[in-house]
Amino acid sequence: MASVRPEYNLAHTLLRRAELNPERDALEFENQVWTYAEFSTRVRKAATVLKQKGVCRGDRVAFLGLNQPAFLETIFAASTIGAIFVPLNFRLTAEELGFIINDAGVHTLVVDEMLQPVVDGAKAALCCHNFLTVAQDAEGWGNFDSEIKTADPIAEMVSVAQDDVCLIMYTSGTTGLPKGAMLSHGNIMWNNINSQLSFGGSRDDVFLTVAPLFHIGGLNVLTLHNFSIGSKLLLLRTFDAEVVLDTIDTKKVSYMFGAPAMFQFMMQHPKFETTSFDSVVSFVCGAAPPPESLLTTYADRGVSFCQGYGLTETSPFGTFLTPEWNIPKLGSAGQAAMHCYVRVVDNDNKPVAANERGEICIMGPNVMLGYWNRPEATAAAIDAEGWFHSGDVGYLDEDGFLYICDRLKDMVISGGENVYPAEVESVLFKHEAIAEVAVIGLPDDKWGEAVTAVAALHEGQSLTLQELRAFAETQLAKYKLPLGLHIVSALPRNPAGKVLKFKLKEKFSER
Repeated sequence: MASVRPEYNLAHTLLRRAELNPERDALEFENQVWTYAEFSTRVRKAATVLKQKGVCRGDRVAFLGLNQPAFLETIFAASTIGAIFVPLNFRLTAEELGFIINDAGVHTLVVDEMLQPVVDGAKAALCCHNFLTVAQDAEGWGNFDSEIKTADPIAEMVSVAQDDVCLIMYTSGTTGLPKGAMLSHGNIMWNNINSQLSFGGSRDDVFLTVAPLFHIGGLNVLTLHNFSIGSKLLLLRTFDAEVVLDTIDTKKVSYMFGAPAMFQFMMQHPKFETTSFDSVVSFVCGAAPPPESLLTTYADRGVSFCQGYGLTETSPFGTFLTPEWNIPKLGSAGQAAMHCYVRVVDNDNKPVAANERGEICIMGPNVMLGYWNRPEATAAAIDAEGWFHSGDVGYLDEDGFLYICDRLKDMVISGGENVYPAEVESVLFKHEAIAEVAVIGLPDDKWGEAVTAVAALHEGQSLTLQELRAFAETQLAKYKLPLGLHIVSALPRNPAGKVLKFKLKEKFSER
């Protein structure tokens, strides 16, 4: 009997599923449905298009656009030929996108027609060999849709090793420059195994994806998991509370992932009370801990939550809090996933006792390979034993449940999006009125945390929030713009000159 080589290629989850269950529905988007056979054929054709464009194994293929089938076609097609996928945040400015595209060395860029104008102005400075647009013919651009329709399906999928890079997902760092987390085919596979063992899912379930696919939560909590188990994915272009509620009701959704803000907006919508949640097995919540009021309100409607903690660098899950622990362990991020280990360490990288605070570290086959072209950052994040240092402060209770207390890196989570103060500060500091500035997150009922600037001005200068936002809006994505501004005479600092942000939070949280 001939030996069979284990296959770790991400594309294998879709293409193999199409061989096993070709007739089952794979994807529904804006009332159009594709079976696994139909969708896998489009992916094989897209792979042919990329190969004809000169994309080779290891080359980077990027996608910029809102949620849509072309995003999934591109990631699976790139994987089919052994290329590396780079999802791009459609909320970024041309300058921010240009840095990421050139840092990754993107060979071919696929862009939603709505966002083509953002790229057009920066094309000359980009390293790309090919520019493809989705659903539009434009000067200097190829049409991805039309080329897929006329291409022949590629016959063979490239075999890859478990530790080969599958995608590079950029996450901003404390220095203000984004870093590309290299996630392997094995990282994706093991995260999906952890998901299956934690909250389950079957071929007869219906998964709803409404969180942005460029985000690790939108992509690899439920979406890729869906194709591995052969269930049906409902894909929405953007989040709209009313549309989501209607979809859950009429399409009989089983699972949905979202940030707490999404579920909060749904809960506050007038249609919440009349929506049927009878089909829902569980909602999966991440990016920030949900408040008790949210959990109890949904519980009254018969809906339970599976919560999780993780990062882009951990693909993302490190821990899960399954529904039966929502109230008994309220505020916890859960226990370590089955194939994952979590510990909390002190400043000497030694594990601390139960209920003692320290830095949260994660180890497992879901932990990234490292940062693209950033060996020093990789060495700082992953220690010699293989533990990934999250930069988050927390503790493990006596039962091994993780609680998140603070963030060493001062990250602000606003509406489920990560905002890194150093990046925002570097832009705001350019304003002529500002002498010094610090960015903090303050509690906000709508967004969880509000990006807030605290600034000391040059003598004789004045500044309003509206003026500051107008100055920064061409350099920062909208969700990174300050929602609040406080003027102070000077920022509090320690003897070494470091800004004491905790004092700013204490002062302005009381207002």
